[in-house]
Amino acid sequence: MLARLQTLPRDSRDTLFLLVVIAWVLLPQVSELPWWCSALAAGMLLWRGRLAFGNKPLPNKWWLLGLLAVSIAATLATHRTLLGRDAGVTLIVILLALKTLELRAKRDAFVVFFLSFFTMLTNFFYSQSLLTAFSMLLGLLGLLTALVNAHMPVGKPPLLQAARTAGWMALLGAPVMVLLFVLFPRLAPLWGVPSDAMTGRSGLSATMQVGTIASLALDSSIAMRIAFEGQPPPQRELYFRGPVLSAFDGREWRPSSRSGFPLRYKLADNLSVQGAPITYQVTLEPTSRPWLFVMEAAAESPSLPGYQTRMSNDLQWLTDRPITDLVRYQVKSHPVFRHGPERQEVGLQEFVELPPGFNPRTLALAAEIRRDPRYAQAGAAALVQVVMDRLRTGGYTYTLEPGVYGTNTADEFWFDRKEGFCEHIASSFVVLMRAMDVPARIVTGYQGGELNTVDGFWVLRQSDAHAWAEVWQAGQGWVRVDPTSAVAPGRIGAFQRLAAPQGLVGQALGTFSPTLSAQLRATWEAVNNRWNQWILTYTQGKQLQLLKDIGFESPSWEDLAYVLIGIVVGVSLAGAAWTLWDRSQHDPWLRLLGRARRQLARAGLDSHAATSPRQLAQQVLHRYGDEGRALHDWLLQLEAQRYAGTPAVGTATSLTRLKKQYAGLRFPAATAGQAPGAIL
Repeated sequence: MLARLQTLPRDSRDTLFLLVVIAWVLLPQVSELPWWCSALAAGMLLWRGRLAFGNKPLPNKWWLLGLLAVSIAATLATHRTLLGRDAGVTLIVILLALKTLELRAKRDAFVVFFLSFFTMLTNFFYSQSLLTAFSMLLGLLGLLTALVNAHMPVGKPPLLQAARTAGWMALLGAPVMVLLFVLFPRLAPLWGVPSDAMTGRSGLSATMQVGTIASLALDSSIAMRIAFEGQPPPQRELYFRGPVLSAFDGREWRPSSRSGFPLRYKLADNLSVQGAPITYQVTLEPTSRPWLFVMEAAAESPSLPGYQTRMSNDLQWLTDRPITDLVRYQVKSHPVFRHGPERQEVGLQEFVELPPGFNPRTLALAAEIRRDPRYAQAGAAALVQVVMDRLRTGGYTYTLEPGVYGTNTADEFWFDRKEGFCEHIASSFVVLMRAMDVPARIVTGYQGGELNTVDGFWVLRQSDAHAWAEVWQAGQGWVRVDPTSAVAPGRIGAFQRLAAPQGLVGQALGTFSPTLSAQLRATWEAVNNRWNQWILTYTQGKQLQLLKDIGFESPSWEDLAYVLIGIVVGVSLAGAAWTLWDRSQHDPWLRLLGRARRQLARAGLDSHAATSPRQLAQQVLHRYGDEGRALHDWLLQLEAQRYAGTPAVGTATSLTRLKKQYAGLRFPAATAGQAPGAIL
């Protein structure tokens, strides 16, 4: 196979290389594309590769039209539209693959190049992670290599030479990229394309059904990162509040359903905080939900530029629109707080309601506890203690695989299975408390996390999604009760997590050295976090702050544009001045001849500064014969360009053509240690 590849014509070789680069660009999107799109694109790329490898003719236009019609119909059937992000990316991928099947002339190649560049950018619609950026950087270098190679019309230059040129192009363009990144105004929606609705990756939803959170406990992806100012709070206090669920239909918990409840009976938050606040910064991954997770409890609005925030009556912080991008916000929370009514109110009746006909044995257990003289007139605190003692001593276990629960989920937990995940435990606890006429509700969010010792950030994963309870107590309001702590104290205190199954590499590293495995993971996540903090959350506010740092008192977008234009003009003038100076100091013709002399010297053919191009050409022909004929002819053309004075072709144009020809010349090796066919 390798020998066959080396003997292929240049067009076939270049086509195969371009197909490999296109496949690399498309690979990260396979999980986001419809299966038929990935399969069809792969089939067309393989088909085109086989045609190039066998030097066979391309398919006729009817094949292409048929495939295009099928692709459009499949896109409509899958996405119900041809517009939007997902449908658009699907069509772009198909069109790119189809265009390779009519890749004949250089014009077709340029269309494929720029379609590939655009397709490469669409990867960032789905992920802006460091890994995605690195893989697309490789794809960019591959496409630049193919583009440079297409501009080498003579001979069969090795791809390594084109790759070196592409690398220099990328390196020289890096300062421009950094300048545009720092100063180009971030004006939505031009800068950031919002994700489609309901494509969130949050471990929580607006409802909780038995099994929902359990299925997410195996997800080790990061939900958010926390950076505390000063000493972080104890681990047992790391409760990050999310949706509060109070309506129960027997199987599913939802937010309050009392939309028509009179306003005068609705409960106010009545939040009062005590002590010094804990200040921290949250870097939240996209959720496509309008939720801000804060550590209980935040009395002041989180600082999130570009969003309007508000706090609901149940202390959940919400934004004016779903969060579809990585965001970072500053919060001040008070671990010591009170909220909710301190005296009995009509609105509390909502939190003791239970659906009729469900969980009869749990209702009987509640009546039995109430018949006990010790608890007949007991308050909520005493009843909570009874239930928590039952969880501690009743043989209940915390497990990721509790099995499928039936209709009466609380009955099955308390009397039959006696095992469950946090949602089973919290739901059964709240049902029992309500059955004893104690107002109770479920709070979902994240609890715990782990400290990354490399960068000092607390990391909360989707596996840290948690559900706990709040019970109303007279004189105190709503009080947090986490029944999971009675079943599995390690889940709350020491953070002994239910770990997700590792892959083969992770298992091998963990077996070889658990410490090394943990350190590698922490290092990689710290690097990703730096990427998030420096790149993805570089906001409009940071741009304006940069202008303040360089002397602008009240910077605006106009000032930003002036600075950007001034730098671009200044750099352009400096480049033009350097080019003029370089031309005045160095003769381009002599420089080109000098490059040829150095290449020949490395191949073993020495020459002197006084050796003319014609003498050099004769030495090449004498030493290499027909193998050096192309080099011989090029040296004669170089001499003629200098001394013949042909008026038909301008000097600059002729020299430019000779430079292009030089890039494609092949030079036979003069020594046994040098591979044949090296580039001059």
